Amino acid sequence: MPTPLVAGNWKMNTTVTEAEALAASLRRELDGLPGVEVALCPPFVSLERVARALEGSSLKVGAQNMHHEDKGAFTGEVSPTMLQGMCQIVILGHSERRNLFGETDELVNRKVRKALEVGVRPILCVGERLEERQQGREEAVVSQSLSACLDGVASPDGLPHGMVVADEPVWAIGTGLAATSEQAQAMSALIRRLLADRYGRQGAEAVPVLYGGSVTPANVAEFVSQPDIDGALVGGASLDAQQFAEIVRITAKTRSSPLVRLG
Repeated sequence: MPTPLVAGNWKMNTTVTEAEALAASLRRELDGLPGVEVALCPPFVSLERVARALEGSSLKVGAQNMHHEDKGAFTGEVSPTMLQGMCQIVILGHSERRNLFGETDELVNRKVRKALEVGVRPILCVGERLEERQQGREEAVVSQSLSACLDGVASPDGLPHGMVVADEPVWAIGTGLAATSEQAQAMSALIRRLLADRYGRQGAEAVPVLYGGSVTPANVAEFVSQPDIDGALVGGASLDAQQFAEIVRITAKTRSSPLVRLG
């Protein structure tokens, strides 16, 4: 099983000074904690300062998005080569990018392939809307999206080295309404099966599958105790150093017990 990963998505919050202070606080709380990987994803303007604040620590730096071209006349965009050496991770296909800025599976696929090409680890987000779940279409929606986003994604040995997939039900993002652990496990198990269909069981086992959607210290253990959930993509709670540190510690402790994959 992959090492658990907890990533904090700060979204469009924190000034540069606030971001640097939050990163420094989390470094003091979490540096060297065994059994879990931690990534902080601040706004673009704070990436360099956060990277400096975390330099030499076990915490990783992530971007919240990127363009799929190396350079060019793309006003307002940030290229993957600009992230090299500063970020180890990038969030791609987040529901807010899809819903508010019109990103499609095809575009997300181009970004995922480019991230892997330049050595930045993508967290690929997929998830269904509330109406799609109410219609019983959640598995079909996520299956189609994941397949499109992973089109052509493989290393020379046919395995998806470096990939992370996050199940983030759109209806649970920033609403305070988290999925139940059973719902989250069912979707994560589906994602794992789809990965196995594409990359074989060995490839699927190497990909961390995260849950994202109103994760808090109070509910994270319910999620990461599930056999197919390897960590969390945390939004609002990642802006509070104590809450986020507690989420990370609970994840490390919970995942230290052996789990058996289903299916």
